Amino acid sequence: MLIVALISTVVLLVWMGFFMMGSLPLLILKHDTPVDSLFIRGLFNVYYVAIMATAAVGALSSAIAGRPLIALALGGVAGVGFAGRHWFVSRMDIVRGTMTADDSSAIWQFRRLHVTGMLLNAALLAAFCFGMTRVSL
Repeated sequence: MLIVALISTVVLLVWMGFFMMGSLPLLILKHDTPVDSLFIRGLFNVYYVAIMATAAVGALSSAIAGRPLIALALGGVAGVGFAGRHWFVSRMDIVRGTMTADDSSAIWQFRRLHVTGMLLNAALLAAFCFGMTRVSL
């Protein structure tokens, strides 16, 4: 089970890095068209589902392998994925439902959600990487 935990940890880091690098260039979009906002919302949804599932598998396999600290950390990441999907994606849907190309307030709200989600991911990735350097595998 330790191999599954290690593989899921690597896959989790790949997902987090991919999202960080993939969502940054999307800031050039105006966020004012339904296609732009739907794509960004979809990216966030896939990201949160991916980290939630990957971290849950890692947490379970780490717990079975007798690594409670790693299991707890991965469980926390899965919790962030669950909460982020619930909070960010639902907020994006609410803003998208009222957004028009001329509504600068809604566009600004959606862009702020986008940036906040990116910053949360960067902080989660940094904390997870720092934590992994402090735990012996």
